[in-house]
Amino acid sequence: MNTEIANFNYYNPTKIIFGKNRIEELATLVPKDKKVLLLYGGGSVVRFGTLDKVKAALAGYQIGEFGGIEANPTYETLMKAIELVKRDGYDYLLAVGGGSVIDGTKFIAAGALFDRDPIHIFGAGIGDKLPITKALPFGSILTLPATGSEMNSGGVVTFVEKKAKLGFGSPVTFPQFSILDPELTYTLPKRQLANGVIDSFVHIMEQYMTYPVNAMVQDRFAEGLLQTLIEIGPKVIDETNHDYNLRANFMWTATNALNGILSPGVPQDWASHSLGHEITALYHIDHARTLAIVLPSLLEIRKTEKLDKLVQYAERVWLITDGTAEEKATLAINKTREFFESLGAPTHFSDYDLDAEVVDILVDQLDKHGLSKLSERQDQTLEISRKIYQNAL
Repeated sequence: MNTEIANFNYYNPTKIIFGKNRIEELATLVPKDKKVLLLYGGGSVVRFGTLDKVKAALAGYQIGEFGGIEANPTYETLMKAIELVKRDGYDYLLAVGGGSVIDGTKFIAAGALFDRDPIHIFGAGIGDKLPITKALPFGSILTLPATGSEMNSGGVVTFVEKKAKLGFGSPVTFPQFSILDPELTYTLPKRQLANGVIDSFVHIMEQYMTYPVNAMVQDRFAEGLLQTLIEIGPKVIDETNHDYNLRANFMWTATNALNGILSPGVPQDWASHSLGHEITALYHIDHARTLAIVLPSLLEIRKTEKLDKLVQYAERVWLITDGTAEEKATLAINKTREFFESLGAPTHFSDYDLDAEVVDILVDQLDKHGLSKLSERQDQTLEISRKIYQNAL
């Protein structure tokens, strides 16, 4: 096991425009000669006037719209958008929404220029997993902090018929720019705010909760972001609390949780997302809530393998100083579970009216999608994943 920081390259070309009333600057960001397709979700950006602000800022542009991108964007819906882009000759995309809309826009940008059927952007038995080498330019206006998609190159797409949630990414699928206006979060309900806090928290943990490699900068960045979420989370989920500084810190934390700044040179463990995606695909539980089910259980089952980092997490993030290494690790895991539940996210399958019969079904899905070697060491077998699911019942 290597205990040194690995060699790395770091690249992030996305320009961030942060603060109040920044939508007004769109005309300085989108080239005047582009035909722009606005992409959004279930209609909240229409109801709350955000889309109207976008259109006003792009007065004089050729603009079209595509709405209805789901909270877990489906391949079927996104393919309709690709058909529209090709048919009507759009050459610039603008996502207005949360991570799902931005993820979907990345796929549309890549799929519209893909030389073969876009199904081959994905592997895992769905397609042939061919590289994305070109994409339409696009920007984003973030309305829901959670996924970090506004400043990274990855995305996740749901396949309804195949009951799968699969990821993709490429250096050409970074947004050119993202507008982050914390006031756009004022319309969000408590559940979405809580989901955003949890999703961000787990993103950080998956780049941090592995084993020590003496990456002091990355570790301190991660620990600071985790402590920020612990501090502000209970206040953020109060949908009536429109404290600008609170929402600004939430938004920027969520972006930094997955913009690549935490991951250079360090091992990563995305098993929580892999296990959680299968739950969402089959049982339609909110993505963040599947993570709340999986992560504490995973840490309990994998406590021995992650003990060194769990102790560091206990001491630095939760300020636990008393007890043995084992006791510190156990208490830190318990506090993590309590934190999720304090935000209104239950952490057991039984809380969602699911019982032991789901375990075999979920493990079969992991096997079908080639997810039999997970974790930072690639040693999380299907049997270990089974134990994690069982432990979460």
